Amino acid sequence: MRPLSVLEAGGGPLRVLALGAHPDDIEIGCGGTLLRLAAQRRELDVHWAVFCSTPERAAEARRSADLFLTGVTRHRVLVGTHRDGFLPYESAAVKDEFEALKREFDPDVVLTHFRDDRHQDHRLVSELTWNTWRSHLILEYEIPKYDGDFGSPNVFSPLSPAVLERKVELLLQVFPSQAQKSWFSPDLFRSVARIRGMECAARERFAEAFYCRKAVI
Repeated sequence: MRPLSVLEAGGGPLRVLALGAHPDDIEIGCGGTLLRLAAQRRELDVHWAVFCSTPERAAEARRSADLFLTGVTRHRVLVGTHRDGFLPYESAAVKDEFEALKREFDPDVVLTHFRDDRHQDHRLVSELTWNTWRSHLILEYEIPKYDGDFGSPNVFSPLSPAVLERKVELLLQVFPSQAQKSWFSPDLFRSVARIRGMECAARERFAEAFYCRKAVI
């Protein structure tokens, strides 16, 4: 499949807004793509926002963002303190945070949760993304989970084995709070990337996948 290098073309800094309901969401869903962009783009301006955390998980989120964005020209990391699993019940406050982000940053591309994700926090972040950035390129990433809610993505970001292994290494290194969870494992992360790499005939076998509902080319 021939690539259309939307994220690599053009001059000036590429402005990326990465949104995640929880620490590790951005990394699992699109961490490899962000690592790839950090290596390929001379200028990159990234706003990274996480909405739910505890003090322990907030520290993990900040450390992870700094590592995933190593070498990025400009980046800002925002970590909220909403309660995991209760984001829809705090939607007014979350909406205010989205509106504040909109005033502060005008992205070229927004990375957010898949609209049909079965986790209620993920769905709210996706919904508010579309409500807030109505004229932007939005790519929805996917998170593997027990619910089995994967769909059929239509945008793929090929990853080299080295980039994939760096993503997996950082996930395991930075998020010890998740280590006891059966799904938080390197074989799962590699398997998802292998399936998506197969689907897009990635030259080096691996990829991350996104859902794009509207784009102008």
